[in-house]
Amino acid sequence: MGSEKVIEEKKQGQALLTDKIDGNHKKLYIESYGCQMNLNDTEIVASILSKEGYNTTHLLEEADLVLVNTCSIREKAEQTVRKRLQKYNAVKKINPTMKVGVLGCMAERLKTKFLEEEKIVDLVVGPDAYRDLPNLLEEVSEGRDAVNVILSKEETYGDVSPVRLNSNGVSAFVSITRGCDNMCTFCVVPFTRGRERSRDPKSILEEIRGLVANNYKEITLLGQNVDSYLWYGGGLKKDFKNASEIAQATAVDFAQLLDLAATEFPKTRFRFSTSNPQDMSLDVIHTMAKHENICKYIHLPVQSGSTSVLNRMNRQHTREEYIELVDNIRKILPDCALSQDMITGFCGETEEEHKDTLSLMEYVKYDFGFMFAYSERPGTPAEKRMIDDVPIEDKKRRLNEIIQLQRSHGMLRMQEFIGKKYEVLIEGTSKKSDLHWKGRNSQNAMVIFEKGDEQIGDFVNIIVENCTSGTLLGKRI
Repeated sequence: MGSEKVIEEKKQGQALLTDKIDGNHKKLYIESYGCQMNLNDTEIVASILSKEGYNTTHLLEEADLVLVNTCSIREKAEQTVRKRLQKYNAVKKINPTMKVGVLGCMAERLKTKFLEEEKIVDLVVGPDAYRDLPNLLEEVSEGRDAVNVILSKEETYGDVSPVRLNSNGVSAFVSITRGCDNMCTFCVVPFTRGRERSRDPKSILEEIRGLVANNYKEITLLGQNVDSYLWYGGGLKKDFKNASEIAQATAVDFAQLLDLAATEFPKTRFRFSTSNPQDMSLDVIHTMAKHENICKYIHLPVQSGSTSVLNRMNRQHTREEYIELVDNIRKILPDCALSQDMITGFCGETEEEHKDTLSLMEYVKYDFGFMFAYSERPGTPAEKRMIDDVPIEDKKRRLNEIIQLQRSHGMLRMQEFIGKKYEVLIEGTSKKSDLHWKGRNSQNAMVIFEKGDEQIGDFVNIIVENCTSGTLLGKRI
């Protein structure tokens, strides 16, 4: 998540590059927007297209195929993609044979409408249809528009080995589950990513083995909701008639998967994202406490500190239940860092409900967080049944109050690291100094320290001497 510990908008847009594959002569330029799952999907797309003769390039002007992997979670993300398409259009006027495709959640939401609205777009491909890219590109080469946005009931890419794009060679993502069944009223994910389905644990462990064999030191297990991971032979949970049928199946839940991975690969660090408070069990927390190589950091989105707002959001937890979970985490993992997602100005939010959010933040004192003003998303239950009635001026003011409070808490948490010793995984050279390394500790805090004889990918013991609001400054022990 970078070194900035108070984040209003997640980093948007990343042009990705990988090593050249001998014999491939076509050039693919691909950008990814939004969540870590999108980044992992982009690596899957590159893997599929590498077998079709494509190497990736960081030069837009030389590309034969341009793909943008999109996010629909907020309006601003979609506006950013529209602007990028204008840039592609300007390049396409110079290079008319270049083809342009839209991938991901925005493609799933808009479908064929995208072809009508954006004349530059040649193909539209939803998150579960990337295997069909070779066929779709054949359609485009024959002068036809190509669309596939069919959602799957299975974990679609369990046997695809992703190409690690723009990798630091140290950390990598592994998807373990796709989709979401929670139906939060503000969220488009169930409609763009489909229903929840988990991946065979054998294929997950096999992918991790490959990464470990290639000297990757840190693996992040990914899903829209990792805590709801449950493997019982494939398909959707809704296909079972009742809970007893699931129980009778040979099942592996998230705590067991985490334990399997940490046990088999004791020298590899593990992280996971994203958690949902209603699904996080004490078994997961105890598993984290059991293994030193499971990082002591949990991203725990809450969205609001008000139970009445959470109810309107269809979040399946109350303020009190969330606090109880946080208390259990603090008790079992006293050194665990916590971060949040927060939406301000949701439909009907009153000033008192906003104050409930501020008071929850005061109670938890998150290490860092992602904070947004509510933007209505087409097709969601909130858009269909609720009124977006909080004035934009109030949204901006409340968001600023949340950001300022998070900044103060983030600084407080950073100061608590001073004088303590931590194991840091070196990820690369500091952006500000070629003489210093950067790396993260178990709590996901970025640490800067003077270079020695170490290499990228080494673990180094560091004592923290000072800090800024987003970075720890230390020296090796």
